[in-house]
Amino acid sequence: MNEEKLAILDNIKKEAIENHVPILQDVSLELIEVILSIKRPNKILEIGTAVGYSAIKFSKYLEGKDSKIKTIEISKDMYNIAKENVKNMELTEKIEIINEDATKYLETIDEKKEQFDVIFIDAAKGQYLVFLENAIRLAKNGAVIIADNVYFHGRVLSGYNEHRHRTATNRLREYIRIISEDKRLKSTVLNVGDGVAISVVNKEIK
Repeated sequence: MNEEKLAILDNIKKEAIENHVPILQDVSLELIEVILSIKRPNKILEIGTAVGYSAIKFSKYLEGKDSKIKTIEISKDMYNIAKENVKNMELTEKIEIINEDATKYLETIDEKKEQFDVIFIDAAKGQYLVFLENAIRLAKNGAVIIADNVYFHGRVLSGYNEHRHRTATNRLREYIRIISEDKRLKSTVLNVGDGVAISVVNKEIK
């Protein structure tokens, strides 16, 4: 990446932080980049685009002529910003941004026609169980599912039970339980950033 592109990327990160847009913490990004550098994915599915920062960072690790990232963002404003950022980084051929509600859009993807090597979940915390169900369905055998912020600012590990975030907190606890018990998944949750859950998919195990 040349100096001009690095400056653009630095500015994307700076503006996101200034505008309180949630993007990957550096320490979490470093972990995911290690995984991507080993996996060298051809197809990545990202649930939660925000301003496109993570998709742009992930694109460096794509491998193959037809390699691509499909990323889904529900907010029209975020979608427009991400689209402009991806254009400025000259990555429109590699990053496809979908402006839809992921809980509905994921159901429209036919797993017989489209499957992914890596699936990254970083969207509405209360919907992680829905995202997981579709992630397993759309994963290639041996794919990696990565979920960020599974500790939800520490609420998941505490006795948090306040009404405002109770549903999301309980669903994230259920997410961690399911990935630990589902025989199709080999999972670990790392105390990195706000909690990163990593699952390797083996669909041959029933």
